[in-house]
Amino acid sequence: MTQAAYTSTSSGKQMLSEQVYAHLRDAIMRGDYAPGDALKPQDLAKEQGVSLAVVREALVRVVGEGLADRLPNRGFAVPAFSDRRWQEIAEARRTIEPVVLRMSIERGDVDWEARVRAAHHRLARTPAYVPEGGEYYSGAWSEAHRVFHRTLLEGCGNPVLLETFDRMWTASELARRWSAHRHPDRDHADEHRRLEEAALARDAHTASEILAQHLTLTAVGLTRRPHHEPAKEA
Repeated sequence: MTQAAYTSTSSGKQMLSEQVYAHLRDAIMRGDYAPGDALKPQDLAKEQGVSLAVVREALVRVVGEGLADRLPNRGFAVPAFSDRRWQEIAEARRTIEPVVLRMSIERGDVDWEARVRAAHHRLARTPAYVPEGGEYYSGAWSEAHRVFHRTLLEGCGNPVLLETFDRMWTASELARRWSAHRHPDRDHADEHRRLEEAALARDAHTASEILAQHLTLTAVGLTRRPHHEPAKEA
């Protein structure tokens, strides 16, 4: 095989893997798979019309984002809903994000302030729910929410810390979508407004406390049993 042919084949495989990855990621986030559902490479390869190698490459990426688990001798599966798992993610976020926010407030420039204000304006003006979305947050609101939180931290200027945030956010967003109906009365708008105000006032102490409380309420909301869900017998 010539170098040109090898490059073309490699590029084609990468493109297919990207397509399968995007399909899997969206399907899991939409709730097409229930918690704990198996992700069978053979079935996915047949469904998507690609090779097993392409599917496995996509699955490894999904696992890296925390949207799937690789089980010893059992293949791949959507994470089972575990309160402990999401509490661990929440603990990591409460430990890291307030510290990064302090750094961001100390280091952020005027352009960062403008981006924070713009991100909050977009979030405040985006409907959290749409008729076709049922009990789940709208895709537009979820993205505006992510951008606002990430923008708050971007003033830190440390790409490694921001990559850590990205991974934790993706994992916790899956739990948020599964549990959106568990905290319908929470006033997210006020929490986000207070976060923006403290950050732009350069009050690092208050901002980090508000963020820690915000993340704690999220963790509680994800693990509190819904009113309509009966308790399981011991």
